[in-house]
Amino acid sequence: MSARNQSLSPINRASHLRTDAKALEDLWKKAMIVQIIDGRISAADDALVFCDAATVSAQMDTFIEGDRFFLGLGRDDNTPYFAWRTSWINEPLSEAEKYEGFATLRELGSRLDEVEISLAMHAVGLANWHATHPCCARCGAATVSDLGGSVRVCVEDSTQHHPRTDPAVIVLVKDSTDRILLGHQPVWPEKRFSTFAGFVEPGESFEECVSREVFEEAGVYCNDINYLRSQAWPFPASIMIAFEAITDHPENARPDGEEITEIRWFTRDEMKRAVASNDILLPPSISVARKMITAWYVGKEGYVVSDLTGGESWR
Repeated sequence: MSARNQSLSPINRASHLRTDAKALEDLWKKAMIVQIIDGRISAADDALVFCDAATVSAQMDTFIEGDRFFLGLGRDDNTPYFAWRTSWINEPLSEAEKYEGFATLRELGSRLDEVEISLAMHAVGLANWHATHPCCARCGAATVSDLGGSVRVCVEDSTQHHPRTDPAVIVLVKDSTDRILLGHQPVWPEKRFSTFAGFVEPGESFEECVSREVFEEAGVYCNDINYLRSQAWPFPASIMIAFEAITDHPENARPDGEEITEIRWFTRDEMKRAVASNDILLPPSISVARKMITAWYVGKEGYVVSDLTGGESWR
């Protein structure tokens, strides 16, 4: 069982300010603002691009007025950060023109620094939720953003709806000889292998979900299930809860044929050779799946992170 103390985000979400409309208005006037269009975030040269409130106001001839979300204050300097979610009034003729100056988090994420990835995860996650929850789940009436974007409120009965996050477990399966088991999904590019994952079902503990998902996808039962870490994953609204687990019967491993169509056991030497020969694509470096694989790999003397540098895939 791991313990990660003092795991503070570089951004203080300052939730106490969300109910203070005047404070938010004052912060907006001096904020650094990232823009969101269709789930894409303003970026250039592998970094987020920020604008100010005056720039947003000046763009109203081109963009539909949208929603602003308070992301928080920089923990080091109290810089206020907001996201501005909007869309075009008149759609540009080409997608290239429409999204010039914007990138998806999948494209950009691995190249952002700690502050930027924290802001981007929050901004994109909020934007995704707001975009898909325009109506009240109780009565069907319209909802509007409120409290700095932290809730949506029904215009008919004032019901508050809060952003949803879907918990999913992700598991690094090992055997008694310290090999790891990875699987390939048919929707991924050829040679792409990763850890096993699945959504937590109602009434299910994380550990029960680990056992069920690994058996469903790879055909083996697990024991010695240990929590490692978690990671926000706004694609569109997940939180990944990472575990490692041991199977006593690696010989029983088999793909389910639907979600997982191929599985492979790897020793460290086999992993090193597979990466060097481009025989495997690993998960992206930003992902908790990749972090688990890397931590396992360097856990034995003589194996270094650079051995795994090479091909990776977001899908």
